[in-house]
Amino acid sequence: MSIPFDQIQIEPAYRKVAAAIGGRILNRSLREGDRLPPEMELARQFGVNRSTVREALRELESNGLVTRRPGSKLMSVSRPQHLAIAEAVTRGLVLHDVTFMEVWEALTLLEPPIAEVAARARTADDLSQVAAAAGQFAADNVLTVTAVHRVAEFFRTVGRATHNQVLVLAQEPLLQLLEPSLGVMIDKVPQARSRIMTAQRKISEALHERDTDGARTWMARHIRDFRKGFEIAGIDLGHRITGS
Repeated sequence: MSIPFDQIQIEPAYRKVAAAIGGRILNRSLREGDRLPPEMELARQFGVNRSTVREALRELESNGLVTRRPGSKLMSVSRPQHLAIAEAVTRGLVLHDVTFMEVWEALTLLEPPIAEVAARARTADDLSQVAAAAGQFAADNVLTVTAVHRVAEFFRTVGRATHNQVLVLAQEPLLQLLEPSLGVMIDKVPQARSRIMTAQRKISEALHERDTDGARTWMARHIRDFRKGFEIAGIDLGHRITGS
């Protein structure tokens, strides 16, 4: 019995050029702000056409690894912005048909530890931002779309108070998916807004007191309340989240 082999995939030259430049960026041989040589010089060094280099740079730019500064003809090394990274992950999750339940379960696992770390690591400035976010949500007559954005922003301020970039990056795609989820529920449950305000106040107080257990406990309650809200509103947690 013969075993079939897959065809060898021949990678386009521009991908090889992009991988070579990207490898230098990732191993820090090229640092943020460093300028790349002109396209013609890169083409000479790689032994390819200028159009191949241009396509490689276009791919690197789309991934946030290089950018063209205003007034400059040369590409410079850059770092992908947190929001751009998160948006790419969010789009991928939507295309994989994630559900309200999956987002809720992920928030259950991630947000309480984030609150605990924030209670330990927060600064006075962090407390001010958390309090401001809670105060904005508590404002009267806030439209639904504004309210759900402010809920997500409260989570973001708590996340930033950890001073841990990995946690902030892990959190952001879930918050982007949380907003449409809350938008479906928040006005169908009369007590939703008041319960959110209570949880935000308690979490803020725990952060102020550096009460790690209290911060974790109240954040866990806060996330559990979202599921209760969906159940009260009669919303199927198996419903897929769609992009905005």
